Amino acid sequence: MRFTRSWLAPAASVLLLASAPAFARTTLPPALVMQVDTIARTALAQSGVPSASIAVVQNGQLAYTHAYGDARLEPKTPATTAMRYSIGSISKQFTAAAILMLQQDGKLSLDDKVAKYFPALTDAGHITLRQVLSHTSGYEDFWPQDYVMPEMLQPTTPRFILDTWAKKPLDFAPGADWQYSNTNYVIAASIVRRLTGQTPFEFLTQHVFKPLGMDDVYDNNLHPLPTTDARGYHRYALGPLRPAPKEGVNWLYGMAELSMTPADLAQWDIAMVHQALLHPASWHAMQTEVRLNDGLGSGYGLGVFVGRLDGHRMISHDGEVSGFTAANLVFPDNGMAVVVLTNQDAVDTSGVIAKRLAKALFAQHDMAAGRALAQAKAIFAGLQRGRLDRALFSADANGYFDATALHDYQASLAPLGTPATFKIRAARERGGMQMRSYTVTFARTKLAITTYTLPNGRLEQYIVSAGH
Repeated sequence: MRFTRSWLAPAASVLLLASAPAFARTTLPPALVMQVDTIARTALAQSGVPSASIAVVQNGQLAYTHAYGDARLEPKTPATTAMRYSIGSISKQFTAAAILMLQQDGKLSLDDKVAKYFPALTDAGHITLRQVLSHTSGYEDFWPQDYVMPEMLQPTTPRFILDTWAKKPLDFAPGADWQYSNTNYVIAASIVRRLTGQTPFEFLTQHVFKPLGMDDVYDNNLHPLPTTDARGYHRYALGPLRPAPKEGVNWLYGMAELSMTPADLAQWDIAMVHQALLHPASWHAMQTEVRLNDGLGSGYGLGVFVGRLDGHRMISHDGEVSGFTAANLVFPDNGMAVVVLTNQDAVDTSGVIAKRLAKALFAQHDMAAGRALAQAKAIFAGLQRGRLDRALFSADANGYFDATALHDYQASLAPLGTPATFKIRAARERGGMQMRSYTVTFARTKLAITTYTLPNGRLEQYIVSAGH
């Protein structure tokens, strides 16, 4: 692959390379490995998705990689972690990173108007690059479908996409709403090309992939994955798995063009955790929720969703192209990330696996979770008999469990009998206490339990309510 001259001055290049450490590796405890494997295998069995390849980051280090199922059905080829999968729209955060690196070097600003680069686009004089990267521009999405239209099987050009979709009337006034649009990232990628003379893939290879040791990243925009990598599949309704068609050249340009191994994507996640490569201000800009004109949050930063999972700050994105789906969840404050790549489109198996793995990791981090679960079960059984070990509770909680409360707890819980399952659902800090929530299931009903534990170990709350 040919590279044009770098836009960075030599000193800046050295600085960026030096800021990307050689990340170490750790391991997961054997019991957690078994749990991870069970989650992945169960999800594949339930969904019928051919394979999943995962990576887990813990304590800011790559802790586990594993592949499950078949990467190719004919001939039958077991998946391995060395195989690449298309990551779809997870690619967008890399294009956003390219724009942020250009801003770091003074080549552009997120507050620049699109008209500075493409004045002929609709309302280009009022739409900023920040709005383009955050999907608040109003440009119509050229590919909202979950299948490949006949036109997309043929090659195109980024200019054709912009001329066809970015010159239409806007779906809404700039900044007035949030609506996911692949068109935005063709615009962003085209700006990278205009300023650097490099395609986004060339630019990222030089300034991101090589410095981070992401050695196997592949440009799926130009070519299908080789036969040594995973094959993408789809289904018609509940029919058999069939090879998915490949999009034509340039339909994925800048917005869904990358394929990689789970370990390579994990290296990017680790850089995010350590705030390596990009300047801290750039990471902050990427991970800050963009607000709409009315002040409401969009739930999106620059190329990433910004939210929480069980109280933990989560930077995430899913991805889908023909034959592949992917999920990438990063928890920067916890030094944790989960990568799940699968080879079937139009299904959420990658997201299901990723969220279940994240919850398992957080449960493992809650070192007292096992003891708390046993205690919660014992208290529940006692309440079914109208008994309470008041030494376990604070004065406030003992006040809550007066004679009326104990009567109602026993009268309503005793008929349910022994729970079929009793599981921790979430754990987080709140009000200087450890909050845990549990789900308790019976043959015909489900309950929710919420507890708060003080630093001295006593329970400030134990409340049972109807589940949902």
